[in-house]
Formats: sequence, C-alpha cells, structure tokens
Amino acid sequence: MSARTGQVLGFTIAATGLAHFAAPAAFEPVTKMAFADDVRNWTYRNGATELAIGLAIAAAPTRKAGFAGLAVYAGWLARRVLTRR
Repeated sequence: MSARTGQVLGFTIAATGLAHFAAPAAFEPVTKMAFADDVRNWTYRNGATELAIGLAIAAAPTRKAGFAGLAVYAGWLARRVLTRR
C-alpha cells in the first residue's frame, strides 16, 4: 500500500468517526443492531474508536497497529451483531 493510499484510507475512517459526533442519529440504526440497550452512548464510543483507528492508519509509523486495531474492532462488532440476533 502506498503512503498516500494509507493516508486517504485512514483519514476517511477518521472522518467517519467524527461524523458519529456531528450527526449521531445517522448512525443509530446501525449501532442499534449491536448495542440496543444504550444506542447513543455506543454511537459516540464507536465514533471515538473509528477516529483513533483512522488516525493510526493515516500515520505511517502506526499504520500496522491501526490495521490490527481495525481487524479486532471489525471482528468484535460482527460478533456483537451476530449474538444480538
């Protein structure tokens, strides 16, 4: 992956994380699938997580750790959704 691609991907994920704070209602239907008990709180938590992961991916020295965090986060979210059904 080129440095530019990593930056664009990372900043895109980070921007999505920030959007959780700017427009939380837009993320609530998705968040509700995994966290029906406290949707707004988990919307903000997920936004903060995505912001941190995105910034880690955007910076070359932390890119590998960012991708590892993304993999763990995606797996954890998938597990939450599947166990709530």
